[in-house]
Amino acid sequence: MNKLLKDILKSIEHKIVLADGKTEASSTNETEITSLAFDSRDVQNGTLFFALPGTHTTGNIFIPDAIKSGAAAIIFQDEIPEETAKKIPSDTKTVFIKVESSRFAMAPVSAEFYDNPSKKLGIIGVTGTEGKSSTVSFAWQLLRLTGHKAGFISTVQYSLGDEALANPQHTTTPEAPIIQKYLYEMVQNGCEYAVIESSSHGLSKKLNRTGCIDYDCGIFMNVTLEHLEFHKTFEQYRDDKANLFRKLDECDHQKVILGKNVKIPSFGIVNLEDPSATYFIKATKQPVIGFTTEGKAGKSAAEGASAKPLPPIPDSIPVLLGRNIASARFGLTFDMSEPNVIDEHAKPLPRKVFHVHSSLPGAFNTYNLMAAIAAVSRLTGTELEKVAELASKLTPVKGRMTVIDKGQPFELIVDYAHTPSSFETIFPPIRRRCTGKMIALFGSGGERDTEKRPLQGEVAAKFCDVVILADEDPRGEDPVELLKQIAVGAEKEGMKMNENLFITHDRPTAIRQALKMAKKDDIVLLLGKSHENSIIYKDFVKPYDEIKEAEAALKELGF
Repeated sequence: MNKLLKDILKSIEHKIVLADGKTEASSTNETEITSLAFDSRDVQNGTLFFALPGTHTTGNIFIPDAIKSGAAAIIFQDEIPEETAKKIPSDTKTVFIKVESSRFAMAPVSAEFYDNPSKKLGIIGVTGTEGKSSTVSFAWQLLRLTGHKAGFISTVQYSLGDEALANPQHTTTPEAPIIQKYLYEMVQNGCEYAVIESSSHGLSKKLNRTGCIDYDCGIFMNVTLEHLEFHKTFEQYRDDKANLFRKLDECDHQKVILGKNVKIPSFGIVNLEDPSATYFIKATKQPVIGFTTEGKAGKSAAEGASAKPLPPIPDSIPVLLGRNIASARFGLTFDMSEPNVIDEHAKPLPRKVFHVHSSLPGAFNTYNLMAAIAAVSRLTGTELEKVAELASKLTPVKGRMTVIDKGQPFELIVDYAHTPSSFETIFPPIRRRCTGKMIALFGSGGERDTEKRPLQGEVAAKFCDVVILADEDPRGEDPVELLKQIAVGAEKEGMKMNENLFITHDRPTAIRQALKMAKKDDIVLLLGKSHENSIIYKDFVKPYDEIKEAEAALKELGF
């Protein structure tokens, strides 16, 4: 990859800063870059190392380690600490590039290094506080079922074109070098399409993880209170998510897929039941499709209350309707109707209605299915009805309303729900069919949004008979003090500590406590960890598997 450094330096419009402080134009540099890394432990000969600012430290202090491991070039921001600078060999050949934001620079550099793979794939992006992982998985499965090779990146799993693999990290949208590498490998594996779970962090211009990705389809599921520790305000959180729709206007969608020039349709898909639907519609100049169950799959319907009126929607937006929703423990059916069609005399024709059947649990999956079906139909040019017929072949995402049945007399469900709004979605329908007690076990992430903690407790107390608070990822916070903040909300709703409200911060112990309490016809909900493979504490990371832990606890009880 001779002269590659020259090209990537042009992309961030900076000159090379040599170790002795002198500069030379990037066009004269012949340095060969063979890999990218933002962790100094991953650096080897020929690596371009990004020294990133961190919460508790700065990547600049690891620059000497990167040089020692063979870094060919280093992109950094701010000043290098004096003590660190003394450790840099005076005769080093490593090239230094100082930028305003080393994290922001990762996207253009990574895209260039991997030959701009998003220009060779049809890209679907999915954003929302809830429902992203399931919608990504369903879209990926539907692409494959319609005969197209595709990959995807999500919180739970990822695929580079073959079968899905478990995501080893807790990050929904990885850093730019990882995303671009994955997209590159999808291209190499002959993929036509990719589906990317696009979080608010990933879409934020501050972090720029999804920078230089040419999205063709943007899906907006919902936006509720979350991640305020990063975004500070709800308005900023929503605005960062809306960057997905703004990105639809940033490329011409003329791509080279499998060696052929292809014009990809560009469009957005929005959940019309969310109050921010119009905000996202206005964020792009591209066509937008809306979908709605008219409130029949949302929390108000589950509670038996009247659905809230839909926010005002422009007349130009074609609308998909989901009606006659029937959800049971092991399946979901509904009727889906195509948008209004106008005949040659400008008269509306009757909507074409078709039946959708799946083995997916939960009425809320109606939203995820409608969004995925609409995206795949429009992107691939396949009739909506033909895509919808394939819903019966979809498999659920691990840890999303996963039922564990080992013959115990009570129901045991593992789910990723960890926000007040997700609780309001899953608790009501379970409460309605539960003939015994509802026992919920959950926690909250440390060093994350604290405002949601008492709200979690309030919502859980409204629907559950017993609440057990246990570690999620305490990180640098005191585990028990963190859980006490959730308990405040539950106590506000009348729960009493050590009667029907418990703090058992060790999660495996808490699971055994919940299962020992459970009797015939009870439902036990293990929430918040789901697919994740560890619990993060201040000084260590504990390997962990929620489903295996629950199965082991059942075995100990004789099931």
